Amino acid sequence: MLTLSILSGLALAAFLAATPVPFQSEVAFVGAVAALPDQLWLLVLVASVANTAGSGVTYAMGRGARMFEPVLDRWPRLRPDPAAMAKAERWFARWGRWVLLVSWLPGGDLACALAGALRLRLDLFFLLVGIAKTSRYVVLALVASGLIG
Repeated sequence: MLTLSILSGLALAAFLAATPVPFQSEVAFVGAVAALPDQLWLLVLVASVANTAGSGVTYAMGRGARMFEPVLDRWPRLRPDPAAMAKAERWFARWGRWVLLVSWLPGGDLACALAGALRLRLDLFFLLVGIAKTSRYVVLALVASGLIG
């Protein structure tokens, strides 16, 4: 029962940390490693899947932001500058998808939302974000368990 509670708490922390909610999952992850050191790879799996799913929510929020365009027609001062949007789209087409490989860094939520707003293919989004999130938790697990560092 305790194991399930720890895994559930870790999943919730990891999920929230990848959304615009201001939350960090690293402390919860290290605590889970301390509590369940023999379940290291299960902890990495749970945290990675939940964190990637949270990024998917952020992607969906970015993708859905365009449905508010009629509202922006009523308040044009809230509308992003078309030239700035065009510049962002060009930048993202060239570099943006690779920024998702460091989406676990501060500001990564913005990259995930921008990927959604600019309609990055969902399979590519989840591949890149999944690699990023899993890599971070693997390194954190190795450090927390004393295997490296």
